[in-house]
Amino acid sequence: MLTVEEALEQILSRVNTLPTERVPILSALGRALAESVVSSREIPPWPNSSMDGYAVRAADTRSAPARLAVVGIVAAGSMPSRAVGAGEAMRIFTGAPLPEGADAVVPQEDTETTDGHVTLKTAVARGAYVRPRGEDVSVGDAVLEPGVPIGAAEIGLLATLGRSQVLVHRRPRVAILSTGNELAELGREPGPGQIPNTNSYSLFAQVLEAGGEPMNLGIASDRLDSIEERLGWGGAADVLLSSAGVSVGDLDLVKSALTRAGAELHLWQVSMRPGKPITFGSLAGRPVFGLPGNPVSAMVTFELFVRPALRRMAGYRAIHRLRVRARALVPIANPGIRRGYLRVTLERDGEGWGARLTGDQGSAILTSMVHADGLAVIGGDTTIAAGRDVEVILFRGLETRFV
Repeated sequence: MLTVEEALEQILSRVNTLPTERVPILSALGRALAESVVSSREIPPWPNSSMDGYAVRAADTRSAPARLAVVGIVAAGSMPSRAVGAGEAMRIFTGAPLPEGADAVVPQEDTETTDGHVTLKTAVARGAYVRPRGEDVSVGDAVLEPGVPIGAAEIGLLATLGRSQVLVHRRPRVAILSTGNELAELGREPGPGQIPNTNSYSLFAQVLEAGGEPMNLGIASDRLDSIEERLGWGGAADVLLSSAGVSVGDLDLVKSALTRAGAELHLWQVSMRPGKPITFGSLAGRPVFGLPGNPVSAMVTFELFVRPALRRMAGYRAIHRLRVRARALVPIANPGIRRGYLRVTLERDGEGWGARLTGDQGSAILTSMVHADGLAVIGGDTTIAAGRDVEVILFRGLETRFV
């Protein structure tokens, strides 16, 4: 049976980054940049004021209080009408270009004005309250690198540089199939012996969070022809993803259906809990994942195997979740020989992070994921004593809050 690391290595060795496309910058939000962005501008393009006040020559303020003649006004969006000479000042507003001759700004609250003159209460140094030309970006600066996710700041910077479009990697299209006679589709009351179709919707959400585009293949009954037919509906997808039907029961038919559809299977079963029965293969050059049917098992195996693959396909430089060391607040036990990925909640205290289980760790208990901040990674037949460290894989977007 493969380890998690061995399985992930096999998966990542068989996925490739998708082609690129040029899109409007707002459509690039959350996607991976596929080009280096080099500035052709200086930002700001000229020295400008960071305060409302008066543009002056710093030398004229040394003997403050100093009285200077006001020779003009410059507002943001306009250029100064003249230079500032010795003994002169110009009214200036935040963001306005600094007049020639001026080398500092005196904030408005440190001045008094009378009869066309301004009295400066305090001296200022050269460069005070002035944003230099090119302070943020200079011509030729490489400001964004390939593989970075495009967020609000990146979009603002692209707009500042005059870039209305940007080259990004295409999002992976992921066709999602749920299997099982017992599943009732959302919106329908489950009949006798049926349960709601949970996995399709949690997997849709995980695909979106990973940067992919989910496609719904619906529910296949536990028949080879039904599963094979639905898999065929995913022909336009970059990835096929199914849940349930990958164990060893009489109705676990996904592996057989994949083989009949022409897939080459590369692995089956990984030494972990939850989520031991997982299969991965290739079908017409596309990755194919068969995940377990229990809701927690499906979500955990997605996190460990499918998410990194989708992130690589989408062109992201960072494909793995961040990990932290946390102190067990109570004993955390992993019975059995397989490595455990147990759901924990994290608490902050003066010593760092503390971790405790979210409750019962059954693979069908979806609330154990709802309350979890991450997955504690614990070896088989191991108990982490209270006060000892445990490694936790963060998820649910908590990386930036915790690191």
